[in-house]
Amino acid sequence: MTIKAVNEEHEYGYLGKEKESTIITMKKGQYVAGYSVGILYLDECWYPILPGNVANLSTYDFPVRLKVVPNCNQERIHAGDPTLLGDIIKAAKEFEAEGARAICAACGFFGNFQEKVAAAVDIPVYLSSVVQVPWIKTGLKPNQKIGMLTADAHGITGNLFKSCGIDDPSICVVKDLGRLPEFSAIIESRGSFDNEKVKQEVIKAAIDMINENPDIGAILLECSDLPPYAADIQRAVKMPVFDFITMIRWVHYATSQKPYYGFI
Repeated sequence: MTIKAVNEEHEYGYLGKEKESTIITMKKGQYVAGYSVGILYLDECWYPILPGNVANLSTYDFPVRLKVVPNCNQERIHAGDPTLLGDIIKAAKEFEAEGARAICAACGFFGNFQEKVAAAVDIPVYLSSVVQVPWIKTGLKPNQKIGMLTADAHGITGNLFKSCGIDDPSICVVKDLGRLPEFSAIIESRGSFDNEKVKQEVIKAAIDMINENPDIGAILLECSDLPPYAADIQRAVKMPVFDFITMIRWVHYATSQKPYYGFI
């Protein structure tokens, strides 16, 4: 075979950047750029925000922005206080005006407002890790369930599930962490905790939940304070573990697609 024939048969090209436009435009009111996900967070909390926590910026290998919802404390958000809706929508609209491409939040109980906030703005909204439930369930066997670790089982209500697009809450097995000796420091805003003790408590809770419910096929960490322990939980239970960060990464990549360049 001649060199010409070989060259015609095999492609050794490279797809690179096309010529960029010199005309740059910016949305009026957008004074910050280079991020896609805006994250709403609670007011008046007092405990360590570890790497891996939704509200710790070192968690991400891409830029995000945070915005506090005034007077949105744990007691009100866990109860799904309907009077919070106006302030949450206001903050979401501010993010939209400032150029966010999508909105998430830093507490699973923001899910009580998921449906209404999504209807109020013109960018995608994913306020709670719980919105992943239908997608997680799709990948499991018909008889398998999702084990959910939560900071407050009393807040995991039918209204929360419904707002997050879940018609059948029975597909989730809920395990409460809020009354554990060390983890409760987060719920009670005690200002500090023994991280090793918290880690061991959540790992044990996950193992107990699996032992009590062998039909569980995946774990969902509802609480935004739990992702720092996701790897340890997964190592212990040996199954998929979903959390706020799996959701936020998914949202980021869906709203920040980059062209692919490389050899052909």
